[in-house]
Amino acid sequence: MSKYLLEVGVEELPYKFIPMAISQLKSGFETFLKDSNVEFENVKVMATPRRLAVIASGLAPSQPDVEKVIKGPIATVAFDENKNLTKAGEGFAKKNGVSVNELFVQDNYVYAKSFIKGKNTKDLLQENVPVIFSKLQGPHFMRWGNNDVKFSRPIRWVLSILDGEEVKIKLIDKESSNVTNGHRFSKQNIVINNPDEYLEKLRDAKVIVNQEERKSRILELTKIEADKLNAVTKISDDLLEEVTFICEYPVAVTCSFDEAFLTIPQEVAVTVMETHQRYFALYTKEGKLINKFVTITNYIGDEFENIKAGNLRVIKARLDDAVFFFNEDTKKPLEAYVENLKGMTFQKGMGSVYDKTQRIIRLSEKIAAGMNVSKPSIKRTAELCKADLATNLVFEFTELQGFIGADYARVSGEEADVCEGIKEHYFPLNAESETAKSIEGQVVGIADKTDTICAVFVSGKKPTGSSDPLGVRRAALGIIKTIIEHNLKLDLSKLIDDALELLPIKADVKKEIEEFFVQRLIIFLNNEYSKNTLEACAEINPCHDLCDYVKRVNAVSAGVDERLIENANRVLRILKDDISECVDESLFTEPAEKDLYKAIYGIKFEGDYKKYLQELTSINPVVTKFFDDVLVMDKDEKVKTNRLALLNSLKNKYIILTDFSKL
Repeated sequence: MSKYLLEVGVEELPYKFIPMAISQLKSGFETFLKDSNVEFENVKVMATPRRLAVIASGLAPSQPDVEKVIKGPIATVAFDENKNLTKAGEGFAKKNGVSVNELFVQDNYVYAKSFIKGKNTKDLLQENVPVIFSKLQGPHFMRWGNNDVKFSRPIRWVLSILDGEEVKIKLIDKESSNVTNGHRFSKQNIVINNPDEYLEKLRDAKVIVNQEERKSRILELTKIEADKLNAVTKISDDLLEEVTFICEYPVAVTCSFDEAFLTIPQEVAVTVMETHQRYFALYTKEGKLINKFVTITNYIGDEFENIKAGNLRVIKARLDDAVFFFNEDTKKPLEAYVENLKGMTFQKGMGSVYDKTQRIIRLSEKIAAGMNVSKPSIKRTAELCKADLATNLVFEFTELQGFIGADYARVSGEEADVCEGIKEHYFPLNAESETAKSIEGQVVGIADKTDTICAVFVSGKKPTGSSDPLGVRRAALGIIKTIIEHNLKLDLSKLIDDALELLPIKADVKKEIEEFFVQRLIIFLNNEYSKNTLEACAEINPCHDLCDYVKRVNAVSAGVDERLIENANRVLRILKDDISECVDESLFTEPAEKDLYKAIYGIKFEGDYKKYLQELTSINPVVTKFFDDVLVMDKDEKVKTNRLALLNSLKNKYIILTDFSKL
């Protein structure tokens, strides 16, 4: 079996494009090999800022030969009465490259056997690799030189070999060879004789091509540096991925800054280090920030003084700004900034951020009342939740909204619950992060996100495949996670009504918003439950009680008796419309009717869906006997209507749980 290596050397790629390229190249090569019927074991894609590499292992030397039997025209059309080929017969033979002696007749049709010789894998690679590469997509592609074709960055070299043999290809303006280059400050013009020596030769040239190996090395080196100081790191996956894709040979360097900067809110210093500079902040074992950080440099050598000095200059300038803004902002209380929100537009037609704040206050009060929660701190949190948007520090560090508000509220002497609520009302910050723990953060956060979602839909800017205005998908997910994780008794459908009523523009979009929430809810739970179960239970509007919906899904997911599904669907097919009449016991003529009536009214839902499902299952024999013994569509109109009313009572029991027709 063979191994193919493709390496495309480029100018430094934007780090966000690299994971996209890895995924597209892997998918492109696997699809090409499968469609070409070339056996292979695996396709591995690796990347650094300066190269994209594909190694396809276990390749068959060629496609298998294929014998095809091709059906032709009717025999009487292909041959004349003298058994000679007609024009139609000759055309069929010529088209399939066979002689008259190779044609045969079966079931009065002419057939031809065609043998197709499998193509050599090397030839297939030459034909298809440029096509795969040309299909790569990403943001901000560019042209260079006289080329019409775009790519993320100019290509500097192409390496293409199958086992020990070059596979000549051309990508945009570069023809391939068996030569690659190491780190910018290491070996260049490295000859690769076969794919097996590729990774080791580049490692010798100070390039770790495998991104997973680089990632592990970064974590290992950072831990070593932290251990020297008896410190720990808190490295997010996003930051780790970014640092992994901006270096080819990671080297860890510990730097420090003035301890005086630790007086500003910890989140500010961490944001400067992580978001702006891609540094790894260091903490004590107890979680307190220290005045040191680790930076990963793409460096060869052992002289780090210039690196440390340069990083110190950069971080000092950023932290000086933060200190200045913090000192200026805290000269007045956080409450004083609320008035400034009147000059900040929320979105066109929806008023200012101040107007939004007033809506959040109203919605928070309604939510709290609906949940029977009476805490003045909820209203105070709502009043101050957006005030920090008018501060200098949040203007400079937008991603710290909420965190800065909490710190400024603390400095202003607000209650601890209010400070925590201001910070947490933005939670969860992403799909993986934690939800608000305080009732203030939960209530105000749900109010804020609901207002945003309703405003976007009323404005006609609902999310599409490529657009998500104001992050409404994330907002909906945040509401769903908060309600479910904290088991909040909240009627989301009513809240949507309240939010729409408060908006300055009116539009009939409630149904769309509810459907949007249901879609996000199903996506959120899809990893845990089957889609059929989620959709079946969603037929009973989950927006009235998300936690109740999850309980129903749990019960149904445990398993539903097939006979119960059959009986429920039979009832649903008979009753296309609701029957308003009440059941009249005096009209029963069959024992099976009385038995079913008694069974139906013996079932009562008392909050336990699993027990309720068992009760529905237990009356299956009674339901089956009813259908066996009783003709529902009786000639007597009163009897028929009464029997339909009886089935409608049974239907009402079934639909408490789920829509059985979708299971």
